[in-house]
Amino acid sequence: MSPSPVLRTPAARRACAALAAAALALTATACGGTTKDSAKEDDSARTSGAKADPNAATKKDLTVAFLPKQVNNPYFTVADKGGEKALKQLGSTYKETGPNSATDTSGQVGYVNTLTQQQVDAMAVSAQDPGALCTALKQAMKNGVKVVTYDSDTKPACRHVFVSQASAEALGRSQVQLLGEQLDYKGDIAILSAAQTATNQNTWIGYMKDELKKPKYKDMKLVKTAYGNDDAQQSFQQTQGLLQEHPKLAGIISPTTVGIKAAAQYLSGSKYKGKVTLTGLGTPNDMRRYVKNGTVEGFELWDPAELGALAAHTAVALSSGQITGRKGETFDAGDLGTFTIGDDGVVDLGKPTVFDKKNIDHYRF
Repeated sequence: MSPSPVLRTPAARRACAALAAAALALTATACGGTTKDSAKEDDSARTSGAKADPNAATKKDLTVAFLPKQVNNPYFTVADKGGEKALKQLGSTYKETGPNSATDTSGQVGYVNTLTQQQVDAMAVSAQDPGALCTALKQAMKNGVKVVTYDSDTKPACRHVFVSQASAEALGRSQVQLLGEQLDYKGDIAILSAAQTATNQNTWIGYMKDELKKPKYKDMKLVKTAYGNDDAQQSFQQTQGLLQEHPKLAGIISPTTVGIKAAAQYLSGSKYKGKVTLTGLGTPNDMRRYVKNGTVEGFELWDPAELGALAAHTAVALSSGQITGRKGETFDAGDLGTFTIGDDGVVDLGKPTVFDKKNIDHYRF
């Protein structure tokens, strides 16, 4: 798939970088809390005292493994294909492995251990749980494997760099803002999330709840957060359950591509179509029919292929010694542009785009 140029401009990237510090504060909290001293220890553990050489040659013939939360998940298929394309252009080898279930945390740990034993040069991991992978990932780093997390993070000490979809704060608040506009800031709402332990979901939800405290949302009430575990059937059933439990529900936010599609599928064939407003994070290909038939007015997302590509570029830059994961380091990511690492070794892809009837046919992913 070709990247969507409308989603990425240098100005937008620079603007998003400014949001990183605030977003990371909550990310740290979601991971169990971070003191100044422990943050220094985390930085030391991630960078191992190494110094970056931004002028170092880009290594070729590296093996970079992608370990998504769930293989054969449409979202991760697109993201990882983006990584594969980038690695081919960089002259390195791509491989993908991972669990079939988005909640098989022990299975994901096993895959990390296997990749370490296989002596891959780097791995890009979307963590199912912020802490469960830490022991395995730290062992991988001790063995010389460069560890990048993408989409969903671990504790900062357990990887070198986290490639974030966008500022966590921007993503969490913007979904509430979008739903508020669609509901004229009135009515009961619910959140249909993925797994209860998903780092990214919980971080975004934290910002959603904080956004809802603002005076303009005084007539909107969050009545429940449900979990579909990134499973289509469970998400479909959870949507049905939300509406049975809260018959006056006015809106649903689903910050997961599997969840929003399943919710849209349920709503489109029910009496709630046109009465319950649905938004969240989805892909244009999954949501096109629901936007066109009036089930969904608008939703948002970044380009997952670009997320995967940035994860690949980050892994190669780490393996080449161009960066170590320290704040302020910069690296080139080809057509995506130049990126700067922020606090806790986080780099943001950019600002999400809202998709609606006016623009959805401009995107194919």
